[in-house]
Amino acid sequence: MSLLAFILGAVIGSFLNVCIVRWPQEQSVVRPRSRCPNCERPIAGYDNIPILSWILLRGRCRGCGEGIAIRYPVIELLVGLLWMVSIQRWGPTFEALRVAITATILLGIAVTDLTTYLIPDGFTVTGLLFALVSSAIAFVLGSETQFAGPWNALLGACVGAGAIAIVAWIGEVVLRKEAMGQGDITLMAFVGAMVGPERSLLTIFVAAALASVVFLAVVMPIGWARARARGETFELPLVPFGVFLAPAGLVTLMAGDAMIAWYLAWVLGA
Repeated sequence: MSLLAFILGAVIGSFLNVCIVRWPQEQSVVRPRSRCPNCERPIAGYDNIPILSWILLRGRCRGCGEGIAIRYPVIELLVGLLWMVSIQRWGPTFEALRVAITATILLGIAVTDLTTYLIPDGFTVTGLLFALVSSAIAFVLGSETQFAGPWNALLGACVGAGAIAIVAWIGEVVLRKEAMGQGDITLMAFVGAMVGPERSLLTIFVAAALASVVFLAVVMPIGWARARARGETFELPLVPFGVFLAPAGLVTLMAGDAMIAWYLAWVLGA
């Protein structure tokens, strides 16, 4: 089952690569078929096997020899591992499917926002609809789940979208420029539908904490060192917030209840 889950996940990861490339350009993910972006040669089926084809082709197009970004097999590998871990943790259940699909969509959002500064509706609307429909199905099945129930999913979508919209408005007032895009709002509607209202607010705090750590420990030291080596003035780079909201959503889905319980115990204990 683990092997089958990994293979299925890798195949879905291959399709996720198509979505990451095409949706920001408002292109169909169905037609035309996959092709080399350099020579536009259609990619044959035997050259489109997840992970394996990239290795056999040594990371180059069979037609023109142009390099194929390592991002493609890495994403296929990551999605394969996500699906394998889900089946190992929850078995062949509807819960495992929900976690695997949710994690896949969040990965696509994070990568797309990092590379294009866009969060396509194809990801967020699909995720929102999946979260709402799957919550209803899980309710009917009566299965135990860490996802929000139908009512909390609806409420969470409103709270998540509303909260991040308020944060974006405050940021715009303070910075006097757009602080967040519309994609962050629809992303939080999706996340809120997954985790419910309480954990949707927690997601924003976790994302902010994660962003602070990354900026202070990684982005600023590296950027400052490079600027100093070039004799330039260091300018803080723009990193889209969706890059942090997506993994924060997965963290709060998995451990949000425990985090809230710990915080309440700490506050009451104090």
